[in-house]
Amino acid sequence: MTREEKSLVIEQLTAQLTDSATIYLADISGLNASATTNLRRACFKAGIKLNVVKNTLLAKAMESADKDFGDLAETLKGNTSLMIAEVNNAPARVIKEFRKKSDRPILKGAYVEESVYIGDNQLDALVDIKSKEELIGEIVGLLQSPAKNVISALKSGGGTIAGIVKTLSER
Repeated sequence: MTREEKSLVIEQLTAQLTDSATIYLADISGLNASATTNLRRACFKAGIKLNVVKNTLLAKAMESADKDFGDLAETLKGNTSLMIAEVNNAPARVIKEFRKKSDRPILKGAYVEESVYIGDNQLDALVDIKSKEELIGEIVGLLQSPAKNVISALKSGGGTIAGIVKTLSER
């Protein structure tokens, strides 16, 4: 690889890292061609971009990106695959599901919404992270609940003013 090619790859990686809020680093070495293809298909179905990257180029891209990756660069040893997704827990779910059949991929680390997770022992915590849409749905549900209770109480009090006042005084 020439210097120009390397600098181009570093620029592309830097752009990907800067634009993404969810970045996972995994080790998929030891998977045969069939298993690797199955993993790539699972990632594609889940909306995850999976790329095998050179550690030195990824480390330089991490330095160039305007994010604080903490100790994530220290995990860049051996085979490294970069998983980039829109949904925070999608790569963790794919890894966990895939590991029911195999001992790989191994999670090296993750950067999720400005938080850094290092080590394979963090996989369960990453699976339990709720996506932005799930959190918004829960908040909307919690906000609607009291309003629904008041409306149903008003309806049960009857259509008269006396019934509504009586219902409100009981609540």
